[in-house]
Amino acid sequence: MILLKKKYDSIPDEELMALLSKGDKRAFDELYHRYSGVLFGYFNKMLWRDREKAEDLVHDIFAKIIVSPQSFDVTRSFKTWLFAVACNMCKNEYKRKEVRKNTSIGIDNHISIKSDVNVFNEVQDKIFMSAFDKSLIQLDEKHRDVFSLRHLQGFSLKEIADVLEINEGTVKSRLFYATKQLAEKLKEYQVVLSH
Repeated sequence: MILLKKKYDSIPDEELMALLSKGDKRAFDELYHRYSGVLFGYFNKMLWRDREKAEDLVHDIFAKIIVSPQSFDVTRSFKTWLFAVACNMCKNEYKRKEVRKNTSIGIDNHISIKSDVNVFNEVQDKIFMSAFDKSLIQLDEKHRDVFSLRHLQGFSLKEIADVLEINEGTVKSRLFYATKQLAEKLKEYQVVLSH
């Protein structure tokens, strides 16, 4: 059994999708193992740190994969395809959120402090992260997507261009704008961060 597991560990994503489309459930298990945590982190960050919503969307995206694996073009990069789907799911959530605009933005401002850490630093970190989340959400969708894929998910400029189906120059421009906007919105924290 360990040999079979090891074999699946070394198979590229695209080949796993080809195997899955032939009914191989272990291929699905391997893809889930590789990407469920990363997708949860992405959805959680992009959707107002709503853990329940993030878990739902991870479930939904993998349900789509297992129900219709043939929807993936094996000549493309699985990772960029997967994040393109995830990005579209976030866009749908933003649209739903616009419809229910009178609700809160979903950021938990409750500060819990552990007794074994520096209280001042802990409070400052929580306050900064809350302000950062609010500022990120306030960016328009195209700038938020580029910034999140680059700085929160670690995608290369080319991967972002592939996911969003734009050219690398546009990625760079949006990234510059998003960074500039966030820096402006968070400038009051520069003093705190330099201490």
